[in-house]
Amino acid sequence: MTPLNEPWPLSDEQRAVVELCRDFARNEIRPRGREVDEADVETPVDIWRRAAKIGITDFMLPSELGGGGFTDVFTQCLVQEELCFGDPGIGNLLCSNGFFADPLLALGTEEQQRRWLGPLVGPDAPMTSLATTEPGAGSDAASITTRAVRTEGGYVLNGQKAWISNAGAARFYVIFAKTDPHQRSRGVTAFLVRAGTEGLTVGEPMRKMGQRAIVCREVFLTDVFVPEEDRLGPEGAGFVGLMRTFDISRIVLGAAAVGAARAAYEYARDYARTRVQFGEPIIEHQAVAFRLADMANRIEAARLLVLRAARAVDAGQDVTGLAAMAKLTASETAMFCTWAGLQTMGGWGYSREYPMEQWMRDAKLEEIEEGTSDIMRLVISRNLP
Repeated sequence: MTPLNEPWPLSDEQRAVVELCRDFARNEIRPRGREVDEADVETPVDIWRRAAKIGITDFMLPSELGGGGFTDVFTQCLVQEELCFGDPGIGNLLCSNGFFADPLLALGTEEQQRRWLGPLVGPDAPMTSLATTEPGAGSDAASITTRAVRTEGGYVLNGQKAWISNAGAARFYVIFAKTDPHQRSRGVTAFLVRAGTEGLTVGEPMRKMGQRAIVCREVFLTDVFVPEEDRLGPEGAGFVGLMRTFDISRIVLGAAAVGAARAAYEYARDYARTRVQFGEPIIEHQAVAFRLADMANRIEAARLLVLRAARAVDAGQDVTGLAAMAKLTASETAMFCTWAGLQTMGGWGYSREYPMEQWMRDAKLEEIEEGTSDIMRLVISRNLP
């Protein structure tokens, strides 16, 4: 299945960055997927450094800050698909600074963007983290309880975050807290915090089912002082920035799911061409051929929906419902394709000697993160066209 069938015309620059990431995925990411999965709670810093050296970790940052200049979500989706074709966890890790950048680009001043995004460019780019989820607040971000109390010169933050990607490895955090505990969404404000700030600590790595390249930890905030200049936007504006971040991240994660689905399809297809049963390759068996046809059909449909959503958000349209459709369709496609791939391989697919069982565990996260499939259906129902 050729990923660059260009449902929309691509520029030479877009083709170049996609080819770069495709080669990196095949040569650097795919060979390390199993090793990183088995390491469980170790961030593959060496892969991060190699990706940073050739501009993969900052391709989505503005060119005026030294980044690659591909700030459009459409190109980000093309790249995300290729990287996650190599390995979903590693691919999502390499693009994680884009999630940190989204609220800064939506709410930050030029000075804040220069100060916080400028250091993310180049071969020594640090990792960053976005801290929203709490033990009692997942998809319902308006119900967070982390508090930000105004004090002289800034704010004091207290609270606890959970399932925070890159926590402990990140140099910079965007932390969402309530400046008004009596409000729901209107009380949410975003803050920029450096690792090492007094009162900010992290827990032990959380043991995960899949996508283990991205290490998650709890983040504890105990009287953390944040200068007023490190507040993002006005008080109460954080939820608006977060919702835009969700719209973008759901589309990009949809592209990640398409990459995972494509990996499962191609591996199962190639296996079916060489595995002989009852005197012929199993791809000649109708049940297997039809299953592969279903995989290919769903991948193509999911990709088109993801790219349509990306085009819409780049055009400034309201995409909350469309972004949820893209993520729902793509994530469930990834789960179907990894299941179908394992089914095609039979017992060998169930073995850890092959990547399919890992990809199935990795794909499950796409149905959960940034809103579960149930939440996506709820969002779609509230934003029906």
